[in-house]
Amino acid sequence: MNGLWRLISVALLVAAAAARAEPYAGALFDAHLHYNEESLAAHPLPDVLARMQRAGVRAIVANSRPNEGTKTLAAARTQTAAAGVTVVPFVRLYRNRADYSGWFADETIYSMVLNELAHGTAAGPYRGLGEFHLYDSANANGPVAARLMRLAQEKNLAVLAHVDDTAIDLLFAHAPKVRLIWAHSGIGGAPVERVRELMRRHPTLIGELSYRPGLTASDGHLSAAWTALFSEFPTRFVLGSDTWVNARWSAYEALMQEARVWLGDLPLGTARRIAWSNAAELFGLPEPK
Repeated sequence: MNGLWRLISVALLVAAAAARAEPYAGALFDAHLHYNEESLAAHPLPDVLARMQRAGVRAIVANSRPNEGTKTLAAARTQTAAAGVTVVPFVRLYRNRADYSGWFADETIYSMVLNELAHGTAAGPYRGLGEFHLYDSANANGPVAARLMRLAQEKNLAVLAHVDDTAIDLLFAHAPKVRLIWAHSGIGGAPVERVRELMRRHPTLIGELSYRPGLTASDGHLSAAWTALFSEFPTRFVLGSDTWVNARWSAYEALMQEARVWLGDLPLGTARRIAWSNAAELFGLPEPK
């Protein structure tokens, strides 16, 4: 029965998309954005805010290497207000590139996180931790990884994790109720059925959709498998740009337009949830004016 209902749901979604047949035009919440040190000169603040404004992005999760990039965005309150962009700051675990490979067992990372949380930003307190990477899923059991997951759950911080599907279960074992945003929803190409399995198992797991293999077909429109997944979990996915290199900033508006195309394949209510409402509700943001 579940399989039959899923097929019926997909058919209804496809029919709705055919009736609309235009890119989604509403506000976007970019829930995976970096303003790393190499971007500060190449894309100064007026440039990045103008790109967000032209793309219709009205809120961002900012996480940067080092955290000064995020604090730059958070401190520009007059400029972000003029651009209509709300900054949701996260503490990133990286002071430099060397931290990518050993943060999960580095006590100085834990101390840095505590210091950042104590001081906050000009835009208010940090709302999450990450993005962090685990190139070996077993490192989800590293001592600092475990402590940070428990800290996030205790302080109601979201976590942005670039990990494989095995690590998702390991991270939740440390903090079963943490709000975990899965960067790229499995960039390594975890099958859609595996993503569905994890979504069913962990009610606070949220999928972020940048760089996700198989999300769209070659024409840029949403695949049937992901259409079905969104119909089952319309409140559990968010958008992201992942501006990890300057080329992603240069292509920012195009990346957001690509998202608008496949969002247009969904019923308007589902598209609005993925584009804006799911992330906005996660962080308590009102509808944009």
